[in-house]
Amino acid sequence: QGQLVESGGGYVQAGDSLRLTCTFSDRTLRSAALGWFRLAPGKEREFVAAISNGGTKTEYSDSVRGRFRISRDNAENTLYLQMNSCEPGDTAVYYCAANDRAVSGALYVHKDYYQYWGPGTQVTVSS
Repeated sequence: QGQLVESGGGYVQAGDSLRLTCTFSDRTLRSAALGWFRLAPGKEREFVAAISNGGTKTEYSDSVRGRFRISRDNAENTLYLQMNSCEPGDTAVYYCAANDRAVSGALYVHKDYYQYWGPGTQVTVSS
């Protein structure tokens, strides 16, 4: 129930783009609020981006706003994170997460609101 799997991570140069994908096997998550978080060495897991269950509202951390874009395709049970103008500070393991208790149209930036998590995908950005 609620299984999520990330893909698309890799090694890129500063300034390059990368697209992360998160697929979920549980169709009920089509009505869940979704988010991306990341964990860098020596740091706590931090919020990156969130999208409402209908996909009409999004939110970003200050560090990625204007460079990253979150989107979802509910028909394909998929969440995306388009990462543009990558910086070395973006190096981290990226996790997708789902909140199946979300209020319709709401956004969730705190990790404690999410019940389901993927195993993560590594993104490394070299300078």
